[in-house]
Amino acid sequence: MKDRRRRDIAVVVYPGVSGLELVGTTSVLNGLGLKTGFRTTTVAHARQAVTAYPHVRLVPEASFDAAPRPFGIVVPGGGVDAIAAMGDAGLLNYVSSVARRASLVSAVGTGSLILAAAGLLRGRRATTHWAYRRILENLGATYVDQRWVEDGPFVTSGGSAGGIDMALHLVAKNMGEAAARHVQLWVEYDPQPPFGGIDPTDRDETAFAALLARRRPDWQAALKERPDLLAALQGAVDGMPQTADKRVTHG
Repeated sequence: MKDRRRRDIAVVVYPGVSGLELVGTTSVLNGLGLKTGFRTTTVAHARQAVTAYPHVRLVPEASFDAAPRPFGIVVPGGGVDAIAAMGDAGLLNYVSSVARRASLVSAVGTGSLILAAAGLLRGRRATTHWAYRRILENLGATYVDQRWVEDGPFVTSGGSAGGIDMALHLVAKNMGEAAARHVQLWVEYDPQPPFGGIDPTDRDETAFAALLARRRPDWQAALKERPDLLAALQGAVDGMPQTADKRVTHG
């Protein structure tokens, strides 16, 4: 992929899309003024404001029709709202159409569920936010517990910070490691979390199952025209340990 030309990347936005995943990933791909070889454009059904999470109004730069053949596509996640987006036929048609010709098809966190709902990850290695891994597997992908996973032109990442890792990897492929290191320095990406690294044994599926139960009417309504997706989601929920309700973050 490294021929150092500018490459246009369509970044899909939808109601509830994670502002953190969108901004973190696109900031690296655009390089904050440094040369990365990429230029991102946010796209949606129309150039009308959508509400991202948490409560930020975003105005897409272009409609789907205005960006039919980008070099690549990025689908940020949105927690349970990404599940609702799985039922958006127009969004899935756009993602599927672009993916047929794109050299790069990528997702951050639960954005991989949207790729999978469009039929793009069946039989492929992919990742997502850990809490949604059963859903991804039920949609035909092979879940890999890594920060980012590359399978041909498909590159998926875990949660929000995983999108930054993935974007740095893509900059390195397009412009070389020195350019990626320069971007990493420019955005001061040097993770030193105050409470240390994440312990995988702390992952609590019971809390996530409670969240899905509370949002059941939303995702059932969103997927009513896609019984196949509804069955995959319900099967994943049925496989999760069920306990008393616990409050969890957006995911």
